[in-house]
Amino acid sequence: MSMELIETLELASSASSITFSSIPQTYTDLKLLISARTDASGTGAAVNLRPNASTSNGSFIQLFGSGSSTGSASGSSVRAASVSGASATSSTFGNSFCYISNYTSSSAKSFSTDTVLENNATEAFQEIYASLWNDTSAITSLTAVLALGGNFVSGSTFSLYGITSGSDGTTTVS
Repeated sequence: MSMELIETLELASSASSITFSSIPQTYTDLKLLISARTDASGTGAAVNLRPNASTSNGSFIQLFGSGSSTGSASGSSVRAASVSGASATSSTFGNSFCYISNYTSSSAKSFSTDTVLENNATEAFQEIYASLWNDTSAITSLTAVLALGGNFVSGSTFSLYGITSGSDGTTTVS
């Protein structure tokens, strides 16, 4: 397996969204790394992905723990991450890893996310998401937006990697 950086976007000023456009169709999977914070109130905020700018055909299941409780949730969007909010410890950023399988296939696309919200307090969240984009189009662009509004703050960083399956005795990259 090989991994190659496609693009890194680091915000010099606040922005309501970021977009990776013209994603090459030459990889097997994608990996998105997010280190971000929002100016929205609260200790954290969810981040949705819009494959090809689509706001339809998405779903997610979430499991979370806060240090004192656990829970679950579900919804009708593609959930990519959670990021630290304006009430979290100053200058801390939430960090997420989102893996997107078979993004060029003509079947539904799955997204697996592991995220942690940094906060120097008694409550800080760790979350996992399983999302599905039930669409047959290959993913050519990805837009990240905050689920309930607000902006990503300066210094937020988004890195997209292409993953190519390697030779493992049964799979050969050509």
